[in-house]
Amino acid sequence: MSRRSRPNRYTGLHQRPFGEVRSPFKPMEVISADQVEVIHVKSLAVLSEIGLKVDSAVARQLLRAAGADIDEASHRVRFDPAMVEEMLTGIPEGFTIHARNQAKSVHVGGNSLTFATVCGPSFVSDLDRGRRAGTLKDMRDFVKLSASLNIFHHEGGAGCEPLELPPETRHLDMMLAQTTLCDKGWQPCWMNTAARARDCIEMAMIALGTDEAGLRARPGILGGVNTNSPLLFDDGQAEAVIEFARAGQPVHITPFTLAGAMSPVTIGGSLVQQNAEALAGIVLGQAAARGAPVFYGHFTSNVDMRTGSPAFGTPEYAKSVIASGQMARRYRLPIRSSNTTASACVDLQAAYESDMSVMACIQGHINVMMHAGGWLEGGLTCSFEKLILDAELLQMQAAFLDPLDLSDAAIGMEAMAEVGPSGHFFGTVHTLERYETEFYQPMLSDWRNYETWRDDGARTATERANRIWKDLLARYEKPPIDPGVEEALEAFVARRKEAIEAAR
Repeated sequence: MSRRSRPNRYTGLHQRPFGEVRSPFKPMEVISADQVEVIHVKSLAVLSEIGLKVDSAVARQLLRAAGADIDEASHRVRFDPAMVEEMLTGIPEGFTIHARNQAKSVHVGGNSLTFATVCGPSFVSDLDRGRRAGTLKDMRDFVKLSASLNIFHHEGGAGCEPLELPPETRHLDMMLAQTTLCDKGWQPCWMNTAARARDCIEMAMIALGTDEAGLRARPGILGGVNTNSPLLFDDGQAEAVIEFARAGQPVHITPFTLAGAMSPVTIGGSLVQQNAEALAGIVLGQAAARGAPVFYGHFTSNVDMRTGSPAFGTPEYAKSVIASGQMARRYRLPIRSSNTTASACVDLQAAYESDMSVMACIQGHINVMMHAGGWLEGGLTCSFEKLILDAELLQMQAAFLDPLDLSDAAIGMEAMAEVGPSGHFFGTVHTLERYETEFYQPMLSDWRNYETWRDDGARTATERANRIWKDLLARYEKPPIDPGVEEALEAFVARRKEAIEAAR
C-alpha cells in the first residue's frame, strides 16, 4: 500500500495508512564515542560508590542474589560495576508488541519508530469546555480518537485519568477502554504497584486470548516506570518491574531527571544520573528474569530556574534525547522518550516546543515516542486539539522519512521533452498519473490563499483541529472484538473492583 497520504474513507481526512515508520538515516550524535564512555564509567561510579535507595524488600533480595551490596538499615543498594556489565548481556535488542488486531502489531528496536498517545494527565482541555478535571467520558473519547488516527501505532495510556472514579480502581476502567475501544497495542497508565501490573497482564491475556506462556512468547503490552529521582526506587515501581519482567512483557526504566531540581543542574551531570538510575532498573529486571525485555528510558529536561517549573521542548531537552539514544545503542537496547511542551494551551509555543522534541526523537532514533499525541502543560493536561496538531507533525515527519523515488518513471524525462521550454506540466500524462498522491496532503494545514481562507471563516489551526477531532469522534466505529472476549474483560474488571473494595 502506498505511504502517500490520502483521504480516509470514513472521515474525509488525509491520513497515511497505518504502518511502521523506519528511519533510513543514520542516527544523529551530539557526543563522541569517548564521551559515551565517560557517561558510562561515571554512571558505574554512581552505582558502586553512592548507590540507590530501593524500598522494596523483594527487589533488594533479588539484587542481593545477583551480587549487589545491600545496607538493610538504609535500604541503600550498591552495584558492583562487573555485575552491572554482566547483567546487561543477553537482553533483547528488539521485540514485537502484538496487538489485538495483528495487522497493528509493531516492532520496537533498531531504526523503527513507534508513536504512542499521551499517558498520565489529570486534566483535559478543548476549545469548547476549557481545562477541566478528566472524566470517564473524556478518557473513553480520547481512546476512540487514538484508535481513529493511523499515525499513532500504540494506545499510550488512555489520555486523561477519570478523576470521578475511585483512585484504587480507575486503572481497570482505563485498561478496559484501551482493550475494547481500540485494537492497537497499549501501555497501562498505572502500573505503580505489583497488583496493578498483574491486572494489566491478566487483561492482556484475556484480550489476546492467550495464557502466561503465550503472552511471554508473544508480548502484548508495553510497560514503563519512573524512578523517583534522585536515586530512589520506591517499592511499588520496583515490584511492577519485577512483575512485568517475570511475565516477559517489555518495560522501560525512565528516570525523572529534571536538571537543577532532581538531578545536577548541568545536562551532562543529569545524563550521568539518568544513566545510573536506568541501568539500576534494567539490572533489577534482569535479576527478576534473565533475558526479559527491559529497556532504556529517557526523560531528562531542565527547569525554569526563575520559577522552578519544568521546561520542555528546550534545546537542552533535545540534546539529552539524542545523547540518550547514543547511550541506549551503546547497551544495544531500545529506547523511549517523549514529545513534550510546557505550553498551557495549543498555541505557537506548543507547536515549536513539540517540533523540537519530535525532531530530536526522529533524529535520535527513539524507538518509542511516548506522549507523541495530546501532551500539554508539562504533562498535566491532555488536549483534544493538541492531539490533532501532533498527528500532523508526526505525519509530516513520517513523510519526510519516505525514500525519494529516482526511477526512470518517476523522473519523467518524457514529460520534460513533451513540455519543452516555457511550458507547464499541469496537463502532462506524468502529472495526471501522480497529482493525487505525489505530495504530502495535510490533515490540519490550510494551503488556500488569504481571501479563500478568510471567506471560509478565517479559522486558525487550533480551531480547525477542534472541528477535526469532533468529526473523527462522530464517525468513530468500534473495532471488531469477540463478544466473549469483551464479556470476559468486563467480568474481570467487575471481580477486581469487588476484591479491591473488600480489601479496603
